[in-house]
Amino acid sequence: MRLVTVGCSGSFAGPSSPASCYLVQVPATTSPDGRAWNVLLDLGNGGLGALQRVIDPLDLDAVLLSHLHPDHFVDVCGLYVYLRYHPTGGTERHGGRAPLPVFGPRDTAERASMAYAGRPGEDMGAQFDFRRLRDTEPITVGPLTIEPRRVYHPVEAFGFRVTGPSTERPGETAVLTFTGDTDYCDAVVDLARGADLLLSEAAFHEGRDADVDPGIHMTGQDAGRLARTADVSSLVLTHVPAWNDLDLTLAEAAGEYSGPTVIASTGATFSV
Repeated sequence: MRLVTVGCSGSFAGPSSPASCYLVQVPATTSPDGRAWNVLLDLGNGGLGALQRVIDPLDLDAVLLSHLHPDHFVDVCGLYVYLRYHPTGGTERHGGRAPLPVFGPRDTAERASMAYAGRPGEDMGAQFDFRRLRDTEPITVGPLTIEPRRVYHPVEAFGFRVTGPSTERPGETAVLTFTGDTDYCDAVVDLARGADLLLSEAAFHEGRDADVDPGIHMTGQDAGRLARTADVSSLVLTHVPAWNDLDLTLAEAAGEYSGPTVIASTGATFSV
C-alpha cells in the first residue's frame, strides 16, 4: 500500500494544505489482480482540488468518510459535480458508470445533499452508492480490508484500520491505521495495535486545549502515547491546525514515542 496525504490541515483548510483527505493506493505491481486501486479516506474542504494533482477522481474505487464535520466531508459536493458532468466520464452525459461507493456515518446521503443544495428532487444516487459505516464491520475494496471503529468525538465518528498488500515487503500484508478525529480511547488503541504506519490526529496542545475541551481531539503527547501503547512501527501526525507550533507537536509526541515520527505535509507519500 501507499499513503498520500492529499490534505492534512486540522479543522479548516490552512495556507499550505487542504483539510483532511488521504489517498490509499495499491499499485498494479503489488495488487493480486494486476490493477491499481484508489481509496480515499475523507474529503474535506480543498481536498478535491489537491487530489487532482495525484489522480483523476474518475479512478477512485471508494470514499470513506470518518465523520460529517465539513473539514472531513464537504468536498463530496464537488466530487458529485465532477462525476456527473465530466465531459469524458460524467454520468450525466455518459451512462453506464457504476455509482461510486461512499461509506459514512448515518445520514451521510442526506447531509451531502443538503450541503450541495441542488435542484428540487435532485439526488446523488446516480453518482454515489451511499453505505453506512458500522463499528467493527469490515469493508472490502479490491485487495483492501478496512475495519471501521467508533471513536471518541462529539459526533458519530470512525477511525479506520486498513490491511492490504505491502509495497515494502512483497508477498506480505501491511496495516495502516487512520484515527480520524478522536480523543484518546480504548477503541483507537485497538485500531492501531501493531500497525506499520499510524496516521494520527494531533490537533491539540497540552495545557492549552485538552484540559479545557476534552473529548474532541488528541495532543501530540496523546498521539505519541497511542503509538507507544499500540506498538506501531511509525507515526505520522496530522490534522494540525495552522496556528499550532509544529515543533511543539513533534516534541510532545517524542516524549512518549521513540519511533520514526513526522508531521504530514500536502502531497507526502508513505509506502507501507
